[in-house]
Amino acid sequence: MYQIRTDLALETQEKMQEDHVDLKGVRFLEEKVDKNITVSTVVIETENGAKTMGKPKGTYITIEAGNMDEEDEDYHREISVQLAKIIRQLIQEKNEELSVLVVGLGNREVTPDALGPRVVDNLFITRHIVKEYGKYAFGEKNVNRISSIVPGVMAQTGMESLEIIHGIIDETKPDLVIVIDALAARSAKRLNRTIQVTDTGINPGSGVGNHRHGLNKKSLGIPVISIGIPTVVDAATIVNDTMFNLIAAMSQSKAFDMLGDSLKELNDGEKYELIRELLSPNLNAMFVTPKDIDESVKRLSYTISEGINIAFMGEGLPA
Repeated sequence: MYQIRTDLALETQEKMQEDHVDLKGVRFLEEKVDKNITVSTVVIETENGAKTMGKPKGTYITIEAGNMDEEDEDYHREISVQLAKIIRQLIQEKNEELSVLVVGLGNREVTPDALGPRVVDNLFITRHIVKEYGKYAFGEKNVNRISSIVPGVMAQTGMESLEIIHGIIDETKPDLVIVIDALAARSAKRLNRTIQVTDTGINPGSGVGNHRHGLNKKSLGIPVISIGIPTVVDAATIVNDTMFNLIAAMSQSKAFDMLGDSLKELNDGEKYELIRELLSPNLNAMFVTPKDIDESVKRLSYTISEGINIAFMGEGLPA
């Protein structure tokens, strides 16, 4: 059976609901923050729930904004503020001062995968200043120490991201790691319009099937918050969505209603098998990204970096 790939817990939860799967041990909440922003929370509370969802136990918070991919002089400040609130909500350490390592995963040379490195480029880094001049260099009583790293990909370094980050953690002793990476979505409408924040960590490359060692509290020894935006969609998803629309159109046409009804009767297994046969071996390995992905990644990287800056510098974050 060909499984359509997604990194978004929200999409997995939606698929389970469509298939009428009993999601015991999984809670779902949805809040309409304003006319443009919806925040959805999926909490996987039990091991059975994690097994059903195919994702680790923890909290998955998704910000959806239809206008996120549109040009904005303020880089969607309202979304950055919402992201900052969620980051503060997920932080387990409640210290007044935190040492935070921000990791930008991905390949800077491949635009859909460059989100992590671009976010790091725009961060307000403070650790070196605090070490050199003390926290009063900022005129503040409490200052979070922010450091960052772009570990690259294994093809460039010959090392797992986990190995690089583990060495940095052993040396710098941060309280928290924030990992940023590009994701894959099941629905093309969520590309560049959705931010997922979770306290379960991340598996670098999992979105496109290149599974690497996971970055999480178990592997790194400290809490890990991951932030991701879907920038690619699996080719199989496009075929699946096209087939769904084709069935709907045929069902409404008198000339093709019988054919539409017969296709509608296919179960998920039969649909996936048909998709697998329709996809050639070359197309099967393809991922699709929007044509203006370079501009989108540039804008979205600012939105995420501002969210992190606000979360740890406090400016612009409502009390």
